[in-house]
Amino acid sequence: MPTGPKHVHCYLAGGTLFDTGLGLSDAPWAAVEAERIAITHFHPDHVGGAEAAARATGAPVFQGGLDYAQCERVWGSDDWPERIASWFVRHGAPDGVAEDLIAQGHAFAPFIRYAVDPNLLYEGSVVDGWQVIELPGHADGHLGFLRDDVLIGGDHLLQKISPAVGLYPESRPDPLGDYLASLERTIELAPRIVYPGHGEPIPDAAARARELIEHHRLRLDDTAEALGVEQRSAYEISLDVFGADLGPTQRRFAVAETLSHLERLVREGRAGRGEDDQRVFYTGP
Repeated sequence: MPTGPKHVHCYLAGGTLFDTGLGLSDAPWAAVEAERIAITHFHPDHVGGAEAAARATGAPVFQGGLDYAQCERVWGSDDWPERIASWFVRHGAPDGVAEDLIAQGHAFAPFIRYAVDPNLLYEGSVVDGWQVIELPGHADGHLGFLRDDVLIGGDHLLQKISPAVGLYPESRPDPLGDYLASLERTIELAPRIVYPGHGEPIPDAAARARELIEHHRLRLDDTAEALGVEQRSAYEISLDVFGADLGPTQRRFAVAETLSHLERLVREGRAGRGEDDQRVFYTGP
């Protein structure tokens, strides 16, 4: 991958290929004996090569119903960069950040070649013996695939970094609440090993899930401490929580993450939210 974390994993288990990478280079899909392709979520490093992989292997593609709807809304839309840029401005981002977002979005989108009209999956679906588990949070429609206590986990659970959990336009309203519930479910399922989208396999999924729950508890406290009686945008609060020294791409992630934590605080009664014609703002309770 050209950006961090510099790599993404695709897995071939039996006849099922899980995820297809960015699709920015020629992958040797013709040499892969895939009978079907399953996508964990619509982020570009997981779905970007799906069309090429399906064409080369002749394998049908399986993708979550909600996930595919978002895939079309984002990668199948001509105006998504403008829509998301306008949304960031409403949450306090300077105009320069929005302009950069629009430029990058239009430059990057043509490389994302998802498979059109895949076979849609939902909680309880089965693909070649793999049970489909809905694990929203990192992406609204994120799926895991569970078989014989092995979980193909996408970006739901990563060993050394915390998966990004951000709030974006036209998405579920409480992604952090979704993610914390998904982590609790992972503890209950207790798979013996998780194969993630990035990094090393995770042998103790329940322990890692507990670590991530604690991480977000502390991040919620940090976010709450940045609130007061003054009305502040998510962009302004992100400067306190994540620091001011971030590039444009990382700042956008920071704002989206800050928003997911702010909305969780609102639902817990630890923050207030208001808006006018120009912006959305947050205060203490």
